[in-house]
Amino acid sequence: MQFDVRRFDIYRKVPKDLTEPTFAGAVISICSCLFITFLFLSEFYGFIGTEIASELFVDNPTEDDKIPVILNITLPRMKCEFPGLDIQDEMGRHEVGFKENVERREINNGEGCFISTRFTINKVPGNFHVSTHGAGKQPDSPDMNHIINAVNFGSRIMDKLPGAFTALKDRKRHDTNGLASHDYILKIVPTIYQKLDGTTTFSYQYTWAYKEYVSYSHGGQMLPAIWFRYDLSPITVKYIERRQPLYHFITTVCAIVGGTFTVAGIIDSAVFTASEMWRKHQLGKLS
Repeated sequence: MQFDVRRFDIYRKVPKDLTEPTFAGAVISICSCLFITFLFLSEFYGFIGTEIASELFVDNPTEDDKIPVILNITLPRMKCEFPGLDIQDEMGRHEVGFKENVERREINNGEGCFISTRFTINKVPGNFHVSTHGAGKQPDSPDMNHIINAVNFGSRIMDKLPGAFTALKDRKRHDTNGLASHDYILKIVPTIYQKLDGTTTFSYQYTWAYKEYVSYSHGGQMLPAIWFRYDLSPITVKYIERRQPLYHFITTVCAIVGGTFTVAGIIDSAVFTASEMWRKHQLGKLS
């Protein structure tokens, strides 16, 4: 007997003359195809795109013991000749009137000042603050009302990432007591961002709390300042760009097609059976 490989066909074909097309079946088939197309396109866009996964671990993101900082702040009621940047930390650093990479620009017809600066801090608790401590002479009425345009730590990471990388951006304190000091207490969290191509960016996000106060000493009221007191978290956050694997995409597409046609077949069978019963009922043949 000649071997016939067609015996292994599990998808046996039914002759067309033994099947009956119906209007309901056509509607269900068209809806199924549209539904499959919609799900397929949604899954395809997810496949060609990327997703961001995150993980936490206790580690320092780099061996470098310095953190780059960008500070942009506007003092609408303080002339540029008075304010400066002071930096302190627990390693003994104490710089009054930091001058490197500091840009000042007059605003409000010379009555206000925009300050932009870049500097580095050690990876230990400390603070940096804007004050008039390093000025040659003090203003008659210091006013530390301000607008924080930016406070960023580390390299800039793309905006689509979750997290608080620019938590103090556009923070306004311009309707407060001009003689008050402002304290921003920051908790800095080391952050790593790894792209699909393997390149890694090191940055820092942060949370903050705020208080406003007028301080006094034995000699009277102390000069106001804008303080940024920081501490570092021992937990590092790592964001990883990932793309859906091909096998996952193929599995999902097969599930979409197979599941849709299975459910559509059940619906079509139920509709056809109900219509046949109704037709028999109309003819009086339903017993």
